[in-house]
Amino acid sequence: MITQTSAVAFRQNLGEMLNQVQYRHDSVVINKDGKPVAALVDARLFERIRRMQGRFEALCERIEAGFAAVPEAQGLDEIDAAVALERAQHRSSTPR
Repeated sequence: MITQTSAVAFRQNLGEMLNQVQYRHDSVVINKDGKPVAALVDARLFERIRRMQGRFEALCERIEAGFAAVPEAQGLDEIDAAVALERAQHRSSTPR
């Protein structure tokens, strides 16, 4: 479960929110001026996120190296075309 709270309420209820995260494995999104600025998550989930981030960055580097010879404008055009095709296929398969 994900709880949203203001920074002020978070400070006032820190102990309770730590318990939510530690024992119930919930997450807490902390808002400041109505916008999310931070999240409190279970330490095991945080470690998984860190590992995934490293793998994602390595994948991005491999993709970038593989397409280094493709001009940026051409690559962006290909991405736009693929997105448009996927959206069209999704629209045609979605019942109205």
